[in-house]
Amino acid sequence: MTTETLEFQAEARQLLQLMVHSIYSNKDIFLRELISNASDALDKRRLAGLTDDRLRAEDPHIAVEADKDARTLTVRDNGIGMTRDDVVGLIGTIARSGTAETLRRMKERAKEKEGEKNAESAELIGQFGVGFYSVFMVADKVTLLTRRAGEETGVRWESDGGGTYTVETVEDAPEGTSVTVHLRPADEEDALHDYVDEWKIREIVKRYSDFIAFPIRMGDDTLNSMKALWARPRSEVADEEYREFYRHISHDWTDPLETIRMRAEGTFEYEALLFLPARAPHDLFQRDARHGIQLYVKRVFIMDDTRELLPSHLRFVKGVVDAADLSLNISREILQQDRHIQLIRRRLAKKVLSTVKDLMTNDADKYRTFWREFGPAVKEGLLDASEDHRAILDIASFATTVGDEPTSLADYISRMKDGQDKLYFMTGESRAQVENSPHLEAFKAKEYEVLLLTDPVDEIWVDAVGAYDGKEFQSVARGAVDLPAGEDEELSEEKSGTYAGLLTWLGETLDDVKDVRLTTRLTSSPACLVSDADGISPALEKMYKAMGQELPPVKRILELNPGHPLVSGLRAAHEERADAPELTETAELLYGTALLAEGGDLADPARFAKLLADRLARSI
Repeated sequence: MTTETLEFQAEARQLLQLMVHSIYSNKDIFLRELISNASDALDKRRLAGLTDDRLRAEDPHIAVEADKDARTLTVRDNGIGMTRDDVVGLIGTIARSGTAETLRRMKERAKEKEGEKNAESAELIGQFGVGFYSVFMVADKVTLLTRRAGEETGVRWESDGGGTYTVETVEDAPEGTSVTVHLRPADEEDALHDYVDEWKIREIVKRYSDFIAFPIRMGDDTLNSMKALWARPRSEVADEEYREFYRHISHDWTDPLETIRMRAEGTFEYEALLFLPARAPHDLFQRDARHGIQLYVKRVFIMDDTRELLPSHLRFVKGVVDAADLSLNISREILQQDRHIQLIRRRLAKKVLSTVKDLMTNDADKYRTFWREFGPAVKEGLLDASEDHRAILDIASFATTVGDEPTSLADYISRMKDGQDKLYFMTGESRAQVENSPHLEAFKAKEYEVLLLTDPVDEIWVDAVGAYDGKEFQSVARGAVDLPAGEDEELSEEKSGTYAGLLTWLGETLDDVKDVRLTTRLTSSPACLVSDADGISPALEKMYKAMGQELPPVKRILELNPGHPLVSGLRAAHEERADAPELTETAELLYGTALLAEGGDLADPARFAKLLADRLARSI
């Protein structure tokens, strides 16, 4: 039997160095991670055994063995096991994107904030699925022996965490996996406990792994209760047990924001234990991210990351569903069509949204945390043909031009002015950009509240939804403004006639505009650009282009403030010397400043800068 020496992938080597040099304080989690991996392997073998009797395990369990003389701790399971390719692929590399950046951030934070080492390390372990590497916080050497169920030969993997590992084919390896940790000497000052101490092992297992569905044995003793947490009465479960269960299934080191229990009885029975996280995962908006909740049937694990049990806009919810009336050999294709699954999906979504609404009413701090972290994802549900539109709008909150705190739509409506029948909004890339837009000038002057929508999804859902409580959504940057005007603001026919020549000339001179008109929308700016009532916003146009979708050129309407000295002066100059070349330059500058004021991009920045510089030079 030959032994092959291989190098860890570069990012794995960096992670190993961090582990080996003990920059993290909570080293107990290595045992939790090993037991969790063993539990996953047993679940996979049990699932495989449903369709292949040869893969069923006799007495599925996890064994923990401590050898005080050799100073080794072994975690052994008779689960699915691994092939040589599995070992090299799963342990030799870290496949998920973003690991290098997180490693860099961890190193920086370790230097700056000593007290946050523990939370940061656990975040990495959870987010990137690299729990196995945590053994190097406590080990001088790690030996892994494994054989995949149904295979003839096994594999021995060994490393001291120095950047390389050995892989050797083994003929007599038992099915399953054993991980033997050759422990470093205990060092209480470095929070490195004596992990061959039976009391310490029992404490860790009870704290982190009591809910594991398989027996965890040490000698003749079973260390965990194995009772499904979701099946136990609420009165029998401590809050800390829920929190530990959440950490186990989510690989998140922080506590959940809220715990949700459900039980449905009658013609179709199921139990659910769901959690709202306190922070969004790094891959919340990545297409290839894994999400979903665990599906059990009569306490038998069926599949992880079951997307079919919740709509995509609630993909951040963690938890388990245990159904009583589904087939054990259910597949993802069957899940998509099964009417019971569709029923569970609707009820879970309704329960999650109603829970958020309760937080909105009874726990403002938790609600604000939830909406800050997950609001953009939840609003994606407004684009689906689902029953959740009203429930989502009821729990949504938005920044507005009134005050610093976000407001609900119901509260916005309660503050609407007499005679106001529209929900005014404006979209943009940031609150600062939107708040400083000239489109808001008249609304601010007349104290009309405007919703400030800055998430990318906001560009789409307002058109898809259309209205709330009988009030239509109206963009302040599209169509004609309909605010009541004062006597000095009204655009009389006489005033419009006075500017007719200028408006016509500007429309002919500026190729990039569809039309030019006067407006009462502005109070201090000379001009602004608006879209047609049924046109798309510049931000939405950018989104389509960023996705590679070519759009025909979108021309917008240039609106002028007749009360601004620049506009009135331009009108007078045009009447006196319509053919003067400097008027054409002024028209270009007027259009360019309107475009820049809303955060747009100039087609020819160099020409705009030259025109502006020349004009400034002549004014000195």
